[in-house]
Amino acid sequence: MRRLTVDGGAFRLDGEEFRVLSGALHYFRVMPGQWQHRLRMLRAMGLNTVETYVPWNLHEPREGEFRGLDELAAFLDAAADEDLLAIVRPGPYICAEWDNGGLPSWLTAELGLRVRTRDAAYLSHVERFFDEVIPLVVERQVTRGGNVIMVQVENEYGSYGSDAVYLRRLADDLVARGIDVPLFTSDGADDFYLTGGTVPGVLATVNFGSDPEAAFAALREHRPGDPLMCMEFWCGWFDHWGHEHVTRDAADAAGCLERILAAGASVNLYMAHGGTSFGTGAGANRGGELARGEYRATVTSYDYGAPIDERGAPTEKFWRFREILSRYNPSPPEVPEPPPALPPSVLPLEESVPLFDVLDQVAGPAVTSALPPSFEDLGLVHGLVLYQLEVPGPRRPYRLRVGGVHDRAHLYVDGELAAVLERDGEEPLLEVPGPATLELLVESMGRTNYGPALGERKGLLEPPLHDRQYLHGVTARPIPLQELPALPYEVGVGARVPAFFRGTLDVTGPADGFLALPGWGKGYVWVNGFLLGRYWDRGPQRTLYVPWPLLRAGANEVVILELDRAGSPELQLRPQPDPG
Repeated sequence: MRRLTVDGGAFRLDGEEFRVLSGALHYFRVMPGQWQHRLRMLRAMGLNTVETYVPWNLHEPREGEFRGLDELAAFLDAAADEDLLAIVRPGPYICAEWDNGGLPSWLTAELGLRVRTRDAAYLSHVERFFDEVIPLVVERQVTRGGNVIMVQVENEYGSYGSDAVYLRRLADDLVARGIDVPLFTSDGADDFYLTGGTVPGVLATVNFGSDPEAAFAALREHRPGDPLMCMEFWCGWFDHWGHEHVTRDAADAAGCLERILAAGASVNLYMAHGGTSFGTGAGANRGGELARGEYRATVTSYDYGAPIDERGAPTEKFWRFREILSRYNPSPPEVPEPPPALPPSVLPLEESVPLFDVLDQVAGPAVTSALPPSFEDLGLVHGLVLYQLEVPGPRRPYRLRVGGVHDRAHLYVDGELAAVLERDGEEPLLEVPGPATLELLVESMGRTNYGPALGERKGLLEPPLHDRQYLHGVTARPIPLQELPALPYEVGVGARVPAFFRGTLDVTGPADGFLALPGWGKGYVWVNGFLLGRYWDRGPQRTLYVPWPLLRAGANEVVILELDRAGSPELQLRPQPDPG
């Protein structure tokens, strides 16, 4: 029976000293048809292990309704087929720049700050999730002939809380469900994190992007008998809408990796291949020292500046890492060719239909209440909600104040666009007489995935004020965007936004591409019914990755929902990304 053990401050696999050379690759950020290529790229870089999170909200989007767990099982099997060991990080919280840190929005709406604690109601939900996911991991442990060598307890808990009873309970729950490979925690390298996030008897690892000597010294101080391991070596970083594109010099990252390995440590490259936060999976962060400040939504691309880029091609960082890793894992296999890219082309948009003309087709039933219901109240994970309220009258113009917008809203007064409101944005000076009909089309962006603001609600979180008077009585219609119904498009693209626009992409065969929308404002793109994600002219991201498994030879349907401003009636398909 195979087993990874800890002996004398070192890892041993089947009794032989072993160094974990791992790379993060999230199965949910890569199309299943591309897994084999990406996993082979990890092996070719010189890695012997792949690491993945498991996002709870993806697999239980509504309470008690599980889906897609076969993809986790299939991914672990695909890794084994490529001779890669595996590290699984099942949460229940994962961060990962993923919406709500992987916690379901229905759960955080119900429990608030009781999540990530010993709270009995929260733990009952966690255990139901574990009952679904952990057996799939147990079946694939090295002790049972599979490839899973380690399983994480929670994630960076020292950056959030101090409930040691909760962490102990999670570790016990994993063992009770059959996990018999080493458990571990991962946290920042300061004593603040390591005292709050570790569990006695459970291996501790550290996360950092630089200064490995100081990080490992802190780990040694707290855990002198544990092997040295950096569970997240941040070799790149992620981007936020409206901020500069973040890069990390390849030589600088390679130098840090070299120092990690020279210290005798094991490592997990975060990310080895970032992929894409398809659909509405991208999360958000909050600025400020205490992570309670300015709201910053994360872009759709999760390229991360990783050594393997968003479409699976090697970067300069890849070649530098491969040279270093080959000293510790000699003779890596040949580097596979990246998938072919589509040639540059123009995609004409030939049909359109205004959103408000097809509201009955795309929106759920109307809900009427005294106060605006949140997305969570309406059972909506992400998308749009159209709120309608009435200003009493007759009355003269008074200041209209709209607060609590999470995260962006188009305000219409008697059918005319009056303002675009943004969370943390400047409040416009609006005076509205009564009677008047107000409509607010509220769009959600990612939920905060890190820090004390975890679990925030989306929508219009307080009623508007007309002077000092709340406007009560609201009708709300949820508009989910994950799947689009067939719509009655008409020829021509003169539709008034917000509107859907449709075009056809003709290709000779499946290949990768990047979709650019010059002149367009903000919205969403679907290819053959699959929601690629959000675009926004605010940048930095300027293109959306179109993976080849979404395409078929011949005609492919491309639909965009534009909320702000229609550009020229054509999109551009490019062979290379523009991350900003």
